[in-house]
Amino acid sequence: MSGSSAALQPPVDAVKPVRHPDAPAPGELLGAHYGECFGCGGDQPHGLHLQARADDGVRVTAEFTVRPAHQGAPGLAHGGILATALDETLGSLNWLLRTIAVTGRLETDFVRPVPVGTALHLEAEVTAVAGRKIYSTATGRIGGPDGPVAVRAEALFIEVEVDHFVRHGREEEIRAAMDDPDQLRRARAFEVNP
Repeated sequence: MSGSSAALQPPVDAVKPVRHPDAPAPGELLGAHYGECFGCGGDQPHGLHLQARADDGVRVTAEFTVRPAHQGAPGLAHGGILATALDETLGSLNWLLRTIAVTGRLETDFVRPVPVGTALHLEAEVTAVAGRKIYSTATGRIGGPDGPVAVRAEALFIEVEVDHFVRHGREEEIRAAMDDPDQLRRARAFEVNP
């Protein structure tokens, strides 16, 4: 990253992140936390449909393909879409910590344009934890894990209670998620907010 802000520098008393014993195993597909999520949900027709997998340590990998609905300039991914892909991937790290957290700060470097039709390979890792603060980094590469770097990000996530979503979410969506008869889907809707 070029010149990240002081808010993204872990304090001296930060600790190394520890993967939760109940975290998904390396290689396991994490799946969508909520069907309507623009980043990972399958119910969003123009969403990213990003698929993240647990990796070793406190790392994830993810991939999504830039579609025509994701354009900014003709034939190129919109920068906001690329930032969303980074944010979604970084948020997926919280599955490995088994922590409910929201994005507090996200700084992104756009290194090269990403054409429509491109598969963007993303890797993210938690670098430190300090109280409720979770520090992490991510990189997006064109075409695969060895492709050229297109985007990079540093992020700060803040641990929250599930009540955060109930207090701030729109009542009809909160009620629909809470009334879902599928107990696992109901719990996962509020488990992580990447």
